Amino acid sequence: MEPLFENAQGQLGKITGDLKYLLKLLQEVLTESGAKELAGHIPWIGGAGLPEKLTPEHLQLYSLVFQLVNMVEINAAVQQRRQDEEAGHKPEPGLWSAAFQRLKAAGIGQEEALDALRQIAVEPVLTAHPTEAKRTTVLEHHRELYLLLVQRENQMYNTREQEELSLEVKQSLYRLWKTGEIYLEKPDVASELRNVMHYLLEVFPELIDILDRRLERAAEQFGISRDVIARAHAYPRISFGDWVGGDRDGHPLVTAEVTRHTLRRLRLNAFVAIRRKLARLVRHLSFACPMEVLPEAARARVQQMAEELGPETGPQALARNKGEAFRQMANLMLVKLPVDTQRGHAVQLSEHPGSYFHSEELLDDLTLLQQALDAYGAAAVAYREVVQVKRVVEALGFHLAALDIRQNSAFHDKAVEQLLKAALVQDTAFSEWPESKRVAFLSKELESARPFTHANAELEEHARAVVDCYRALREHTGRYGINCLGTFIVSMTRSVSDLLVVYLLAREAGLTEMAPDGLVCTVPVAPLLETIDDLEQGQQILRGFLEHPFTKRSMAYLVQTRGWQRPRQQVMVGYSDSNKDGGIMASQWYLYKAQQRLARTGAELGTDILFFHGKGGSISRGSGPTAAFLEALPCGTLNSRIRLTEQGETIAQKYAYKLNAAYNLELLLAGTFARTVLDRQAPCENHPLEAILERLAQDSREHYAALLHTEGFIPFFRQATPIDAIESSKIGSRPAKRTGASTLNDLRAIPWVFAWSQARFHMTSWYGLGTALQALQEEKPEGYQALKAHCSTDPFLNYVLQNVDNSVAEAEEEVMAAYAELVEDHSIRSRFMALFREELQRVRAQLDALLGGTYAGRHPRHSHSRAMRATVLQPLHRHQIRLLKKWREAKKQEGADTLDLQTELMLSINAIAGAIGTTG
Repeated sequence: MEPLFENAQGQLGKITGDLKYLLKLLQEVLTESGAKELAGHIPWIGGAGLPEKLTPEHLQLYSLVFQLVNMVEINAAVQQRRQDEEAGHKPEPGLWSAAFQRLKAAGIGQEEALDALRQIAVEPVLTAHPTEAKRTTVLEHHRELYLLLVQRENQMYNTREQEELSLEVKQSLYRLWKTGEIYLEKPDVASELRNVMHYLLEVFPELIDILDRRLERAAEQFGISRDVIARAHAYPRISFGDWVGGDRDGHPLVTAEVTRHTLRRLRLNAFVAIRRKLARLVRHLSFACPMEVLPEAARARVQQMAEELGPETGPQALARNKGEAFRQMANLMLVKLPVDTQRGHAVQLSEHPGSYFHSEELLDDLTLLQQALDAYGAAAVAYREVVQVKRVVEALGFHLAALDIRQNSAFHDKAVEQLLKAALVQDTAFSEWPESKRVAFLSKELESARPFTHANAELEEHARAVVDCYRALREHTGRYGINCLGTFIVSMTRSVSDLLVVYLLAREAGLTEMAPDGLVCTVPVAPLLETIDDLEQGQQILRGFLEHPFTKRSMAYLVQTRGWQRPRQQVMVGYSDSNKDGGIMASQWYLYKAQQRLARTGAELGTDILFFHGKGGSISRGSGPTAAFLEALPCGTLNSRIRLTEQGETIAQKYAYKLNAAYNLELLLAGTFARTVLDRQAPCENHPLEAILERLAQDSREHYAALLHTEGFIPFFRQATPIDAIESSKIGSRPAKRTGASTLNDLRAIPWVFAWSQARFHMTSWYGLGTALQALQEEKPEGYQALKAHCSTDPFLNYVLQNVDNSVAEAEEEVMAAYAELVEDHSIRSRFMALFREELQRVRAQLDALLGGTYAGRHPRHSHSRAMRATVLQPLHRHQIRLLKKWREAKKQEGADTLDLQTELMLSINAIAGAIGTTG
């Protein structure tokens, strides 16, 4: 065993013990499979050390090894939390216990806490961006192996049982070794939907009861009994959203038919999840109880349900379980689910006489059953087992996850131009009209319900794509209700007219209705503010939109039909493009300011602003510890509700394993609860360091922008990183570029960040900040000292600096320089490496001065983990550089077969992504 690995045991403890166990078994698997030489190259335990010349088999091996490292780190964290809770240690910040302790310290009463719990609503939204480099099959094998690793925690296993478990682990490792990790063909949207569906069906429904029990235990310490929470049904609302099959921004494969298929699949799998819960409830309600014992309302409903199911199905359902009235009632609910079943499993949607159409119908029946059980004396069953089913139905509805429809504002403009052309309007240059003319035209048009074209009109590409999509939505919502849809999201929202355009397009497809005071849109429309300029203009855009008569009418309609207590406007804020636009400090500060201003504008206009955070998997794109992220948000902007995206590899990192998934959702729920309640205790004010942070944001943005506009930057970026390999990869179904051009503006933020991280620059999460901090220190020393004094106490400042600190730790100058050698022009290479080295040194010195000590001293466990990984990462980087040279040379030769080189490159990208724990 390597000395480094032995030294790490003192700091990493259980992690190295579990990893050694898995690596030894992997060594046996490879040896028994005829790969004895390769087995000797397993890192840290192999004995033969790491070879300088790597083969595709080595890349696959190291990719697998790093997946095992990540797995044991997650398991160690889960087990440590369980031990800490068992020992009664101080609760981890951000969890329910810590949230209630904070409320108690602030003098919050029980009634106020209960009232706030009912109002909390969180919604993770799963997206498929081209960042998840592992196939769905591989993810499933990882989940299987993780469960075996958890079983190993069982101290009751004897020696024989431990040996049997080790054999199962070896079989699981063998499957992982023999399964190709990367996509050889680009996945389609259907395969990405299957991956997302796994979490929505197999993971999230199983977490709700775990989360509720943890809430109840924590509330008891606050003096609120479980019985009080259960009878008041004072549980926070959790629901889920989906972009796969709905997000068509730059994704031509997401057609109207794909969206139809997605909505059907989501509805079917909602019934699969609900049927599992109902079937379990039916099995448990085996009380000997004649029908006469049920309260009159329940008896009448049982008879009514049987009649609704028809003369054949109704009596058959009632004939089961005679003398067990509660079971009969629950079984009728099971039969009323609109699905066909085979061997007890739902296999396809099938409406039949008496079947449920809307989830509210089932919830009403479950409430009746609950009341009947309570009256019978079975309160424990009524408020535990029936509530479990109700909570799943409340979370999933009959749609599993709300499907958002996202499209770019420029695409909508082209669609309108094509509709105008089809309607024989003379001036069709809508995208070139000034804003005043656009708004005036849209306002006038929205006074009428008349569409531009008839249903069978031949439309050009953009108009046809939008109208066909909206008509598919109208068909589905007309039959099943509007809850299956989330929001129409307009990416690159630059003006009020960009939002009003959606209303016009909705009218064309019949997604509008005539209310008493005029035409309304049945689906909410939300801006996506992505760039820094858009964030700065957001307040003006929001005010103009909310004050528009059509928006006011539509908002009143939504309040009435969706049961909202107040008008509610969703605003999505983008972390990726604002970072790509201006660097980390500018992105974070302008996002902070924008949310503060938007919330105040909403309050002035009597509208609650629901922020939808478009966060990615890297610090550059908004990632960071959930508890700290919520604490860093501006005062008053949570307001009980939050939506946020879970993208790419973060879905698996957070939710692949049940207890870790529950932990991550608890952080979201409890953090939203605590911030909401505590923010209401005092008026919200501007940030105390506003002037200093504004200066830092501006200075860092200028320095970052200067880098991007320095002559030669694009050649440096395209040659010193594997961006071209990423663009040609088979990772996701979505194109890496928006339009196919090779400009910086056209490149999506995800591959932009992915490429810099592969070459270990990580510049998107630190460049510019060192210069800005140094200038502040030299020119405004009193401001610098004020900043330093707040570093550990101000949530926003601490969150940003801690995230930058972790990113800077991942930047490796030696590796950066090696990739820079790929740049053909020596002057360009030396110019940019000098800029990166100087800025990296500045930001490291500033972080040490502001946060105290060194990174290794601040984060000893992380430092040991990084050092351990580095021994394998260095040869991986060297190998990837050699592959890039060969692949790029081969591409220059006409007719050359580069497939094998490209596949090996993707293996290297996959291995490095697994090692550093992030892609884009």
